[in-house]
Amino acid sequence: MKASIAGAVIALALAGPAMADPVLGTWKTQVDDGSYAHITFANCGPAICGKIARTFNGQGEYKSPNIGKPLVWDMQAAGGGKYAGGKIWQPSTGKVYKSKMALSGDTLNVSGCVGPLCKKQTWSRVK
Repeated sequence: MKASIAGAVIALALAGPAMADPVLGTWKTQVDDGSYAHITFANCGPAICGKIARTFNGQGEYKSPNIGKPLVWDMQAAGGGKYAGGKIWQPSTGKVYKSKMALSGDTLNVSGCVGPLCKKQTWSRVK
């Protein structure tokens, strides 16, 4: 009995990384107002959140005061590579949009809307 319980615990521990959500990791945003960022997605309780990890402009990497701030939060996996129910913050305007995302391989299509105003970006996975 102890051996089968230990085996089950080990199997679950090894399966954990395989069950990780495919959007987790680091993504490069498109340029917005002359800058772009690397966003690192992680689990935040039952949701997925993304924080600004690094920032870049025309001269290269720089230390933005936005590093470490949440950019995406409350995102829920909806199946089939789709995510919905989240919020996204646009640092250049300070606006928060209702957001959804669609994952296809190493491409993440991100969109956000405030009323009738919507914006879209295509992000790429950082290897």
